[in-house]
Amino acid sequence: MPCCVLNRDGELRCRPVPSPMRFLCAVLLVVMASGCTSTPKQPGLSLAASHDREWLPSLAVLPWAEMDGDQMTVRNIRDFRYVDEETFVRNYYDRTYDLRDLESIDFIVVPFKDKPNLAHTMLSFGFVDDQYLAVSVEARLEAGENYESLKGFINQFELMYVVADERDVIPLRTKHREVDVYVYRAKSDPRLARAMFTDVMERVNQIADQPEYYNTLTNNCTTNIREHVNRLRPGRVPWDWRVLLPGHSDRLAYDLGLLDTHRSFEETRQRAKITEVANAHLEAADFSVLIRR
Repeated sequence: MPCCVLNRDGELRCRPVPSPMRFLCAVLLVVMASGCTSTPKQPGLSLAASHDREWLPSLAVLPWAEMDGDQMTVRNIRDFRYVDEETFVRNYYDRTYDLRDLESIDFIVVPFKDKPNLAHTMLSFGFVDDQYLAVSVEARLEAGENYESLKGFINQFELMYVVADERDVIPLRTKHREVDVYVYRAKSDPRLARAMFTDVMERVNQIADQPEYYNTLTNNCTTNIREHVNRLRPGRVPWDWRVLLPGHSDRLAYDLGLLDTHRSFEETRQRAKITEVANAHLEAADFSVLIRR
């Protein structure tokens, strides 16, 4: 088992280590590796997870879903329009989806600007009418708080599933945080896409009913996506250092055959980068179609 750490230039360096050092190495790696949040914060100590706090405005409203046969109504879909990262017009909407129209899943990777080994990861579900619904698992931050990965080990942040319009979560990152976004089409069929969407929305409701803590190691953006996949296909995504360094999670998904492998990974990644086209079509009604051309 290699021990992988980041050097001062943000490059990943791995070397073999003896067995007694593996756990310590893994802890060190994870402390540096958390990236599943949207803004910095400074937490205060808390004893129990709660929904009753003064949240950052962008994380204040929890989504939930109602299922009736093939119909899934999703409540409080976030659809903000941003002047800058801290200034935005708030809007939420409800939408009913026919699960029989669900046909695709996209895996979205957002590497950190200065530490590309780290990244935020998301999912997006595509329907036959070119509608897409994004899901972003984040640490739910309180007003005036900053995110710190070490605090994520000791129950300082609640967990939140942000369910949002792609014109919210993608331009927020490409335009206002000035980071690159990569959108990969996952290998799936309508049956699998429907099962994944249902599993994700059940988790959304679980969190709405019972608050829980975000954890830097075990309960973050990438580990939750891994758990969704493994609930449908047990063991499909094993533990791997690229789960802990999610800037490499797209390569892991490629190596596991979860993405299209007809092209090399390098070409697949190049084609997945949608930063420029997203910024060119921020207000387009067919934004989600344009970024996938």
